Amino acid sequence: MANAIGRPTKPVVLEAEEREYLERQVRRRRVSRSMSERCRIILRCADGIQSKVVAAELGVHEHTVGKWRRRFLKDRIEGLLDEARPGRPRTIADDQVAAVIERTLRSKPDDATHWSIRSMAGATGFSHTTIRRIWAAFGLQPHRSETFKLSSDPLFVDKVRDIVGLYLSPPNRALVLSVDEKSQIQALDREQPVLPMMPGMPERRTHSYVRHGTTSLFAALDIASGFVIGKCYKRHRAAEFLDFLKQIDAQVPPDLDVHIIMDNYATHKTALVRTWLARRPHYHVHFTPTSASWINQVERWFAELTRKQLKRGVHTSTSELEQDIRTFIERHNENPKPYRWTKSADEILASVKRFCQTAERTLCGEL
Repeated sequence: MANAIGRPTKPVVLEAEEREYLERQVRRRRVSRSMSERCRIILRCADGIQSKVVAAELGVHEHTVGKWRRRFLKDRIEGLLDEARPGRPRTIADDQVAAVIERTLRSKPDDATHWSIRSMAGATGFSHTTIRRIWAAFGLQPHRSETFKLSSDPLFVDKVRDIVGLYLSPPNRALVLSVDEKSQIQALDREQPVLPMMPGMPERRTHSYVRHGTTSLFAALDIASGFVIGKCYKRHRAAEFLDFLKQIDAQVPPDLDVHIIMDNYATHKTALVRTWLARRPHYHVHFTPTSASWINQVERWFAELTRKQLKRGVHTSTSELEQDIRTFIERHNENPKPYRWTKSADEILASVKRFCQTAERTLCGEL
């Protein structure tokens, strides 16, 4: 077919395999938009449509249609691929890149605990821009450091299965409480008045502060409803913990079994506490593994309390601090919401296993 004006164009005739490939590229979701557009151009040209009509249909310039028609007629499917663009040739070889990576991973500078971009640039002779690009390409961030703690509890697996089982499938006619204490909460006041937020300016406060005493919060989270029982004490000894258990007992229906999840803190295991629990057979204690506070759901509520009330709070006395904590608990209990536990015990244990295997390979120099 020829255009109404100008030179006649050579028709585009597709083989079955070529048409199938082009149509597949058009249907694919992850193909680049430019490649999909080129395939549409060739398919419409193969249907005998004029270039200006194809351009109007696809919203491109007629010269674009002509360009990809010519390239397809010359090189077929390969003609639709992007050509290598001219540019500055590489100035650093692969072995030099490997040397920078090896030095980053296996050594330290003489005057610091980790490499910086500029210290590595000075040691290798490359520009800091080159070092930044190499580190970014291989995900290297020497300035960052994370912490971890693996539980050494010999009953770790059994305790995880026990507690996660309570979260995912609590027993009938029973109350499951996540119990812990947040000790030594400081009543902090600022040495100078806090400057309130204004348009274009965040709230500002002095970094220095004045201490006005501490308090300790004992809390029990009902995992089914999200309701919290809490009480502040001046100290956090076994006597205070036993008093808090009595506070819980006074608010729990007597016909329900009570499952208490708590950590291995010494005040939870004194003879006085054990005797009190032994006299109440409907109480069942489940201890979390050592160094595994993340499995105790009340810790999530403590984090919420810290973020919303304590972190930026200003208190001139412990009584003022305790009143704000009580108010926070009351407001929370007006519309309590439980935290959703999603991972099964098997998934948690598998994740711990993968971490241990990765750490072992790292220490052995395999990564």
